[in-house]
Amino acid sequence: MAVKFCRQIRNKVGGMSELESAFAHHSSKMRPFSTRLQQQDCGFGLLFDIDGVIVRGRKILPFAPDAFRKLVNNDGRFRVPTVFVTNGGNMLRHDKALQLSNWLGIDIHEDQVVMAHSPLRLFKGFHDKRVLVSGQGPVVDIATNLGFTKVTTIDDVRTAFPVLDAVDHKRRVSASSEDLEDQFKRIEAIVLFGEPIRWETSLQLLIDILLSSGHPKDVPKLVPRPHLPILACNMDLQWMAEAFMPRFGHGAFLVCLESLYKKITGQDLIYTALIGKPSEITYYHAERMLITHARQIGVDQPIRRIYCIGDNVNTDIFGSNLYNQYLARSRAVSTKRSAAMGARNIYHLLGNDPEESIQEAEQCHSVLVETGVFSHDREECLLDHTPRDFLPMEEKLRQPNFIVANVLHAVTNIFQQENFH
Repeated sequence: MAVKFCRQIRNKVGGMSELESAFAHHSSKMRPFSTRLQQQDCGFGLLFDIDGVIVRGRKILPFAPDAFRKLVNNDGRFRVPTVFVTNGGNMLRHDKALQLSNWLGIDIHEDQVVMAHSPLRLFKGFHDKRVLVSGQGPVVDIATNLGFTKVTTIDDVRTAFPVLDAVDHKRRVSASSEDLEDQFKRIEAIVLFGEPIRWETSLQLLIDILLSSGHPKDVPKLVPRPHLPILACNMDLQWMAEAFMPRFGHGAFLVCLESLYKKITGQDLIYTALIGKPSEITYYHAERMLITHARQIGVDQPIRRIYCIGDNVNTDIFGSNLYNQYLARSRAVSTKRSAAMGARNIYHLLGNDPEESIQEAEQCHSVLVETGVFSHDREECLLDHTPRDFLPMEEKLRQPNFIVANVLHAVTNIFQQENFH
């Protein structure tokens, strides 16, 4: 299937792929964020992945600055609703916006950035629970910024129960402090932001917390059913950095956690919610931000079409196609509530009334670039790395609407498609 798909999307036609050729003819530093401008009619918005589309690791890709200069006017202000959607989760949105501004040479506001963890601010039912967070970077600041009020880290667990971390013999200790153990507050939920640095420590302590229902001093007699709620961000099995081959992502860590829990308990690890691409809730959140950006830059007409530009078939393309399916289902039924039942139930997760949701899009188009994880020369880039909880899946959901060489070609062809100048 991978070879067949690869041939389908990269048959050369005059130096251009069939889909890239068809794209143009397909029918269907910081300024105040609230500044409004006179705009050309614009009924579409853009969602950009970052790694593999704009940068590789910390190196900006050569076509990216030119692509984004097409999106702003002579004053450097956006004229097309634009949001950046990344599965990265090791920094605050503000810091990522500054990083993007430096890379692209234009002002990016933090309200244009969706990190893998950004939709967690919608999960208000967990904000007052004591959560154990895993990842790297300023995880406590990230959690607090999202609205969580009681945050415990993996290092906090290790400090209270040092004997639990036994893989690295140089760090092993033979005794714990009963005072620290007694002071440890029971964990009520787990939030996985991204891949940690010491996988063996995080895997061990996460399993311990799950088996002990939140307090490792309580030796479990039975495997808890159900186990603690788990909110996991970023399902990328691999991502593209400076190396010539893709690197392990948080999805690889989740595979390890799922496999260990299954092997130890005989039960499946159950996620309360999976956040980040390809989850529909991430695109739901991104659409809300896209609409907000449109109004702020003076685009008052509804954003009916969303173009998602990414480099990963199993997250960017699958996710945008999944959201397009969700939008189609929304239009096909009388209420958004019944539509949500078939899309990992966004409204049930958030406890929202679907009639009060902000939704304008009718279509979500997937655009695949060849500057990151995907390459027509690498067969393995098309193997099915879909996250466990999204299986089984239809193969058509992994097929992009369009494929182009790079982000500049993507923007150029979208403008042609939309007759936007």
